[in-house]
Amino acid sequence: MKKAIRILGAFLLLFFVVTAVSCSDDDDPANNDFFAGTYKGSVSYNDSDNNISSNDGSVFVTKIASGTKYNFAFSNGIPDLNGVEFNKQGDNTLVMVGSTATSYIRIDNNDLKILYIKDGKTWTANCTR
Repeated sequence: MKKAIRILGAFLLLFFVVTAVSCSDDDDPANNDFFAGTYKGSVSYNDSDNNISSNDGSVFVTKIASGTKYNFAFSNGIPDLNGVEFNKQGDNTLVMVGSTATSYIRIDNNDLKILYIKDGKTWTANCTR
């Protein structure tokens, strides 16, 4: 009986390990053909008419059909960023095409960092999943 319980335990352990390993890329924006995920944390937006800031905001990220472009839907009435193109950097990180020290978007499985400036408008996010 003890041998049967050990074998059953070994199979269950193996099942959980295989399941965890096989699903690891499902939530990875860099290695997934279809990606949608919510990142939570601080978000802000500034333009000539608005100054929105929240430490309890969120950004819903989706990968669009092109395979290299992503959309960012912000909470708190912040305008969305759509069609932002990315390059893969390393194994699991995406960096916005044309990133500079003062304008970038960096995303991976756990973190989203945004400082995006365009046409006098500024979006920021420091979020995690």
